[in-house]
Amino acid sequence: MMAPMDARRAVSADIPSAAATLAGGFHDDPSWSWVFVDPKARRAQMLGLWTLFLEGSIEAGGVWMTPGAEAVTLWIPPGRPELAEPHAERMWPLFDELLAGDVSRATVVMEQFSSARPDAPDHWYLSLFGTRADCRGQGIGMGLLRHNLAVIDEAGEPAYLESTNATNLERYRSVGFVDHGEFTLPDGGPVVTTMWRDAR
Repeated sequence: MMAPMDARRAVSADIPSAAATLAGGFHDDPSWSWVFVDPKARRAQMLGLWTLFLEGSIEAGGVWMTPGAEAVTLWIPPGRPELAEPHAERMWPLFDELLAGDVSRATVVMEQFSSARPDAPDHWYLSLFGTRADCRGQGIGMGLLRHNLAVIDEAGEPAYLESTNATNLERYRSVGFVDHGEFTLPDGGPVVTTMWRDAR
């Protein structure tokens, strides 16, 4: 398992490798594959979207990674929006470009995520978390997550996430998250579980 000191905050130069890890990690995700339905186009679409989210979060210091980008986490610090300006204004034009104008499913996902996220108390929000396919099952991703939670615990702050894949629920429960709520995406879409971890 990765030692905690092997985790570091990402910088702008890390964005391409971090985006690639996240795109691979989410390629078969039930919720995001519901948005990006074409498996042949999905990797490029996710690279574009996750690059934007990383660009909007690097300066806030919430993006963590292992040395070779084997695993990446994108946390939104307390009191901050998931995507601040000027990056926020680029999101919907990007969705429009990536989805050839059909942004209906992207709209549903983003609205559901926004509605489900609690307004208070202030918390760290795990927006994105992915492990490279060739590194899964080695404890690298969970090692990174535990490192991040140790930092959050030192600050005495709570944490929140949405689990878009039911196979990850027990992993999150094992590090102290509890089920907070859930919503179901329409048109046969998956269930998304929201999870909360109290300050420690």
